[in-house]
Amino acid sequence: MRLFRGLAVTIAVSAVALTATSISAQEWSPDRPINIIVPWGAGGATDQVTRVTAPILAEQLGTDVVVVNQPGGSGAVGTQGVLSAQPDGYTLLATGIADAATYAVTGLIEGTTIDDWHLYLSVANVSVISVPADSPYADFGELLAAFQEDGANITVATAGVSSAGGTALSTLAEAGDFDYNLVAYDGGGPATVATASGESMVTTQLAGEQAELIRGGRLRPLAVLSDEPLTMDGVDTIPPVTEWLLDIDIAYNYFGVLAPKGVPEEVVSTLDTIWAEHVAASEELQSYAQTAGALFTPAYGEEAREMVSPTVVAQACAALERGDAVNDPSTIGVDCEAGTETPVE
Repeated sequence: MRLFRGLAVTIAVSAVALTATSISAQEWSPDRPINIIVPWGAGGATDQVTRVTAPILAEQLGTDVVVVNQPGGSGAVGTQGVLSAQPDGYTLLATGIADAATYAVTGLIEGTTIDDWHLYLSVANVSVISVPADSPYADFGELLAAFQEDGANITVATAGVSSAGGTALSTLAEAGDFDYNLVAYDGGGPATVATASGESMVTTQLAGEQAELIRGGRLRPLAVLSDEPLTMDGVDTIPPVTEWLLDIDIAYNYFGVLAPKGVPEEVVSTLDTIWAEHVAASEELQSYAQTAGALFTPAYGEEAREMVSPTVVAQACAALERGDAVNDPSTIGVDCEAGTETPVE
């Protein structure tokens, strides 16, 4: 598995307007607004990075790009909506690759794979294990011991079983051999707020979703799901979970914009050009990555597909191991025993 290494972040995330400011000469010239469906609630990591990326698209395409939150079903509701829409380029999806890749395995969307999408990656995010500021757990070792003793009574707030937080939790539970009580919310933002308020005992959502609450002293970060420490501006360095769980497998969780297969070739060509010339050079997106504890990983096409393969394998096999697989990972081309993936035609 690929691991997060040497992340340095600060923790301020700012909103941006989504109105087009100029028309750039591209092969595709849309004549009406474009909707980007975020299948999670407002304030989560997907929502945050999409609201940084959308203005770049709007400026280059010369039209409004509207971010629409459609939470439900661990992201499956909004994702299915995009798959069911006319594939004309005017309805796109913004989500984590780990989620979009494995809905067929969990049975949330039958018959779909990551190869139903053209991939446009922007960042890769890392999960942090945090507790409320007044929690009795001072470090991850203490929390791990509590999980191993009575995990079924420890509530963990995530955006759902297939979300970044849910996947992080199942990875931790497998490596640490413990049970847990997952509480699902409509997005990473609500899950982290619920933990900060004491409604839940732990959260395993992404660093960017927790950043402001950590800096504000409402959440206490215990460990980062990485083999390297995570540094946040104004916060003590967060130790890697490998200090306690030496053999844990960690894969990148990539986020970006996905266009359904079947969109016109001029749409794909235009998005390719925008990603290569503008997204990859975006200072705003690079700044977001630095502030949100993410890696700046712009990619598209075959390069993006190769990058996400370890994530597809890790997510699909984690679903199988935790008992959430309705369909065998082989249905999406994943061989868990070999730890490999073959794209499904």
